[in-house]
Parts: sequence; structure tokens; C-alpha cells
Amino acid sequence: MNHLSLKDFPFQTFDKLRYADTDRQGHVNNAVFATFLETGRVEFLYNSEFSILSEGASFVIASLQLNLLKEVNWPGHVDIGTGVLKIGNSSIKLYQQLFQNEQCVATSESVIVQVDDSSGKSKPLTEEAKKTIGKWLLEM
Repeated sequence: MNHLSLKDFPFQTFDKLRYADTDRQGHVNNAVFATFLETGRVEFLYNSEFSILSEGASFVIASLQLNLLKEVNWPGHVDIGTGVLKIGNSSIKLYQQLFQNEQCVATSESVIVQVDDSSGKSKPLTEEAKKTIGKWLLEM
């Protein structure tokens, strides 16, 4: 998949780099990249401006593929681009990229599933939720 620029993503946010994120070599530890991606996912999935989560349900991550491309250095921040690749019956496939200083430093694909809180089984997305999520489909 070709890398996109941040402006190509329908949903954008950022995360501040913390000194504690660094490792002994002075760059941000690779495990923290997943936390940056989580920031983008959570702000997208639980955005107060639009509701896509059904009552009595939660979103869980079923799959995460992360490609580390470049080092990230402290201090500063990372920009997070998030978009939708596919809308399933109860799942959403997301594509994300992380940027530092306008350069792509990581790419990720993840699958998020809506599950029923009481049964723990997948719960279909509502048609209204699918319509809302469709606004964030990436044009690749």
C-alpha cells in the first residue's frame, strides 16, 4: 500500500512524546507506537461528535499489523492519521499512519469488532453507524 500524507486522512489527531517513551538509545521505544495508534483509534471510535457504538456494546481490537519505518525521537509529537478501509457486519478495518515532522514513521492496519457487553460475542453495527463510518472511508 502506498503511503499517504497526513492531509489524505479523514481523521487526524496527535500524541505528545514523553521522555519516558524513550529507550536507552534515545529514541522512542517501538512498543509505544501501538499506544500512538490506540490514541487515533479511540478518538475516532469514541468521538463525542458522532456516535457509532451500540448501547450495551464495546469495541475490541481483533487484529493489529504494525510496520515500523523510521525512528521517532523525543522531544516533539507524532501526528496520527486514521481512515476506514472496510466496513463489515460487526467490524471495521482501519488504516493508520504515524508521522513525525511530516514524515511517515509507521503504518498500521487493524480490525476492530463491536461486541455485546453481556455475551462477549460480536454485535452487528447499526445501519446508521455504517453510514457514519462510511464518511471516513479512505480513497486509495
